[in-house]
Amino acid sequence: MTLFLLGACAQTTGAGAAAEASGSPVPPAIPGDSDTLVLRVAYTGGFVGPDALAGRMPETSVYADGRVIFNGPVPASYPGPAVPNVQLITVSPDTLRELVDGAVAAGVREGTDFGQPGVADAPSTEVSVLLADGRRQAVAAEALAEAQADDPMLTAPQKQARKELLGFIDKLDRLTTQPTSGTPQPYKAETLAAIVTPWVDPGDDLPGKPKAIAWPGPALPGESLSPTVKINCVAATGAEAKAVLDAAAEATAITPWTSGGKTYSVRLRPLLPEETGCADLKAVR
Repeated sequence: MTLFLLGACAQTTGAGAAAEASGSPVPPAIPGDSDTLVLRVAYTGGFVGPDALAGRMPETSVYADGRVIFNGPVPASYPGPAVPNVQLITVSPDTLRELVDGAVAAGVREGTDFGQPGVADAPSTEVSVLLADGRRQAVAAEALAEAQADDPMLTAPQKQARKELLGFIDKLDRLTTQPTSGTPQPYKAETLAAIVTPWVDPGDDLPGKPKAIAWPGPALPGESLSPTVKINCVAATGAEAKAVLDAAAEATAITPWTSGGKTYSVRLRPLLPEETGCADLKAVR
């Protein structure tokens, strides 16, 4: 069933016409079902390995039914957990409208110039938003958090544009860390992807050398994600996904997994509502 959570109608009638006549923005209507992606903040690129690129979760994803799925805090220790801490809150239609309007006001629109700072190997911050007319607008700002305030490579207007976008992202982060709609809950994905690479023995310098665990999901290594790099993917659903999660409770991010007589490194990646399988991760940058 199609939901219109940000307005009763896309036409400019009634209150919408009055708002337009006064010069105020017309409240948008977001077309699509509950799994329609409305707003996303994600990192792309940067100096990380191909498995990290393919398995990287967007920082925050907001959907038409008000779900906000985001990366929760992780322990500041090595090695990290095998399963990322992905959390969920739900916001009201009014808050959803404010987020869409806030993103556009912060520069998520065609023509915004964020410049090219003098920073190497930092990721780009991409922000996309779905408008009332069904168009999706997206921008990318390189080294948004890493660039210095006095970077000589940036003009004053570019610095201001970066400041406004960063301010919007900070506001979105506060929404997830101090939500007004209840305590964040673990995000329970229907499908769990495993990004698979050949196991490389870290040697004896690694404290607490990890113990291998038998992989309980679909046979590894799965389908290839890259024509040039040995990186594969399998997707587990239902009982297989539960078995993987149960086994991962005893694992860490560096645990070796065995399947078919071979040993692999596995990066687990819960799929988001609009994702269906490994094919969705091939385009991740």
